[in-house]
Amino acid sequence: MQPKLLQAAQNLKPVAPVKFHISSRTDTGVHALCNAAHVDIQRAPGKPAFEEKQLVHGLNHHLKPEPICILNAHRVPSTFHARFSALSRTYVYRLLMGCSHHSEIPVFERNLCWAPGGGYLNVPAMQEAAQFLVGTHDFSTFRSLSSETPFQSPIRTVFQVDIQPSSGFLSHHYEHRGLEFWELKFRSRSFLYRQVRRMVGALVAVGQGKLTPHRIKELLELKDSRAFPPNAMAPPSGLFLKSVEYSEADLDTKVE
Repeated sequence: MQPKLLQAAQNLKPVAPVKFHISSRTDTGVHALCNAAHVDIQRAPGKPAFEEKQLVHGLNHHLKPEPICILNAHRVPSTFHARFSALSRTYVYRLLMGCSHHSEIPVFERNLCWAPGGGYLNVPAMQEAAQFLVGTHDFSTFRSLSSETPFQSPIRTVFQVDIQPSSGFLSHHYEHRGLEFWELKFRSRSFLYRQVRRMVGALVAVGQGKLTPHRIKELLELKDSRAFPPNAMAPPSGLFLKSVEYSEADLDTKVE
């Protein structure tokens, strides 16, 4: 996504290379309902700075071939950074229960949810286990190793983990099939590499009876990525970046 946005900004004919920074990078196959970025665009001498609506319209014009849409823009102070100024990020993971085989996933939901095998999940057990993930912890067990691992602290504060029933696209047309959609919501200032997918996978394992709710607490205490159950990480298809939250003061800068 970032190269496409950068090219769209370059097409606005700035007089200097555009500086572009996105708030959150996602794995291949992960979706974004809403992401955020900041961009520095220098116009030719004598031309006024872009108005917010003008910038939205211009970027969307050059993004027409892409599945990307700019929703709004705000003028921000020079100290603002889309990644480091974020107060929190919210991810949603969509689960589908009631499918005995992946071929039973509704056609409009394919690659937009995960239908774990084994029938319906024990949601109360999952909700009990989820509370062990809330708060400030060493999440070493719940991160995948990467080149950045040696330089990142494994300490993260998870503000919220909720598991709630949801709905599918046009689901009222196939109510007779007994399918259930659920959403797992996670909110934190930042997450480790694949942390959300690992947390989802562990919670699903609890729902399947493969792990006890208390085992989630034990996995946290082990602080070892190798202790994570093999093949338990959730696939990327069900994961959505829902929103990135900032201080209202950062988004209310007036033109001098």
